[in-house]
Amino acid sequence: MAGAPTAKPSRRKANAADEREGGERLFDRELEELPPELRWREWMLRVEAVIFASAEPVGRETLARVVGRECSIELLIDDLREELRARPYDIVAVAGGWQHRSRTAYGSAIRASQAPTRSSSAAAAMSEHEAAVVAAIAYLQPVTRGELSKMFGKEVSRDTIASLRDAGFLGSGPRSPTPGAPYTYVTTRHFLSAFGLETLRDMPDLERLEDAGLLSRQALEEGTTAEHDSAVPED
Repeated sequence: MAGAPTAKPSRRKANAADEREGGERLFDRELEELPPELRWREWMLRVEAVIFASAEPVGRETLARVVGRECSIELLIDDLREELRARPYDIVAVAGGWQHRSRTAYGSAIRASQAPTRSSSAAAAMSEHEAAVVAAIAYLQPVTRGELSKMFGKEVSRDTIASLRDAGFLGSGPRSPTPGAPYTYVTTRHFLSAFGLETLRDMPDLERLEDAGLLSRQALEEGTTAEHDSAVPED
């Protein structure tokens, strides 16, 4: 309309346009212009969106990038989990972060559907021997391939170790102090994520693995003893 006054940009828009860093607008984490209730709600939605979109567990440092400095990540997660209480999935602590996981009660329905899932990975495709090897490494780490072979009473092949490394379950540990300084192996953060563990302290008791026939407590103890004995030179 002729003669109509030209609209001036709001202070909020003007400030947003001025907030530049390297040519990019700064992300508004604090949301100070929102009422407290709406601010908290927006932080909850941001955190849930990040966790939902991520293929791996999301750590505190990552989530802190999208919420205010004084925001408690734990309280946000608690509120999100309360909202999800009636849903077939939850946000769980795993591998040092948080991730959406289906509730165990719906595991049979998911398997019956044969739908591809995140768990349809190398973890599900592992042989019993590979599962036993990675479990032994998790308990004994850092451990060499030779020490694993002594424990199992047969050679743990380089191919088995390579397969577990390719799947992301194993990484290199420090060199062993034994003659020849062979490589040792340790489990990774991806191992924790794949098996739904927050830390190695959440590994199942050895009794459960013995009952399943996967590991022997005696073999573990002998393997550990052999490791220490081999580090001592003979007189």
